[in-house]
Amino acid sequence: MKRLVSSLMAAAMLTGAVAAGGALAESDAYIYGTMQIPYGAFYAAEGVASEVDAVTSATPTKWSSETLAAGTYSAAHEADAGGDILGVVYPVAITQESLDALADANYGFEALASVPGAYKIVTVEDGAAVFSAVQGETTVIEAEASLSNNTAYGDFVVNVAAINNANGTSDVGTIYGVLLKTTDGAVYGLRHLENIWLDQLAWSVGFVTEERSGNALSSEDYADMMGKTICEITYITETGSHALSTNLYVPVKFDGGVEVASVPAADGAAAMTLTNLPEDYAPEYAVDGLRIQAEADQLSFTDAMPGAYTLVVSDANGKYAHLRADFILTTDVLPVAYDAETNRLVAADGADPALAQRFIENISTVTVGDVEYSASGKGAVAIVNREGGIDPEAAVTSGRGAEAVTTPVFAEGGEYALTVVSTGFDRSIRFTASIRKE
Repeated sequence: MKRLVSSLMAAAMLTGAVAAGGALAESDAYIYGTMQIPYGAFYAAEGVASEVDAVTSATPTKWSSETLAAGTYSAAHEADAGGDILGVVYPVAITQESLDALADANYGFEALASVPGAYKIVTVEDGAAVFSAVQGETTVIEAEASLSNNTAYGDFVVNVAAINNANGTSDVGTIYGVLLKTTDGAVYGLRHLENIWLDQLAWSVGFVTEERSGNALSSEDYADMMGKTICEITYITETGSHALSTNLYVPVKFDGGVEVASVPAADGAAAMTLTNLPEDYAPEYAVDGLRIQAEADQLSFTDAMPGAYTLVVSDANGKYAHLRADFILTTDVLPVAYDAETNRLVAADGADPALAQRFIENISTVTVGDVEYSASGKGAVAIVNREGGIDPEAAVTSGRGAEAVTTPVFAEGGEYALTVVSTGFDRSIRFTASIRKE
């Protein structure tokens, strides 16, 4: 059962939060406000050894999105539509003398009307601001966390359930920073957008250097994490720190891979190529939905249906990262036909009903007239349902919230030419559907 243990959270909202060493901060000695704190300065007193960089994004809006980057401050690029996330806007406590000493270099200080539930104490050394660790309560979190190297946003990703980080806040409040702590005492600071993405925490160690939107990934600060175990994930919010105990081993990645040839399902075997496996890698093989047997250069299978599959090669010793290879098993059989009376795809005469259902389940695109619609993934449009029926009310939605616009696939009743393509089936089906609109 996933739950958040928040019995200490109310105490963190009281004035006079706990200062370093357990003594209460003298609230009348400080002025409270917010400062724009660069990531490097924000994390320096939290045990992070490296200088945490800003995040550069070439995408037009994500770097300034309150949904994805709440609590941060940023600057737009001059040369493109992107921007840089520079750090966070976090509460601070500072004396008037120190604030005066900073003068114009006060990190955009803005006064608060009351004592915040958590803050960093600012002192001045050699004319520069120095930020303490977060002053405030630490709340214990109980949630499920899992680690994988199967992500398009870096080399590793941690998925945390029950945080519900979306729309600028979460079950523990607005997340200003995340710390990954390992059993050897190292601490790694994560940044918004590149590392903190809703309930996912992703990072690069140098193998994946660019994420799917084309943004470059920073890896220097995280490269030495491989082979370590993450024992705690700490979320820094406006009410203090929220700590989740974990036991997540970060496997060792290496410059190797696996490939599987796409072949007809009836062949019963496909060529498999493994490259650069370490000598102490003990491979184990698995394909979801397929009974297999792996040899040195061949993957054998039985009773295979057409479709897309993924071979996962794992290290039985648990030291190294998984390898993955996508492949497709095909057939030249077209097992479906169009039934005009019911306006649906059905099993063709003499076809295996299971194969016909597989065709329907694997539909990848449907073309209506000259417009092709994706049937799976982001932005999918379900023109053909799982029973094979043609949905006359199928529609495409673009935009979000109040700006969302819905456009029907079939603007009005009439005859429409459709082409349906299914993954693993070499032959597509073309037919004219009669669409009736209420």
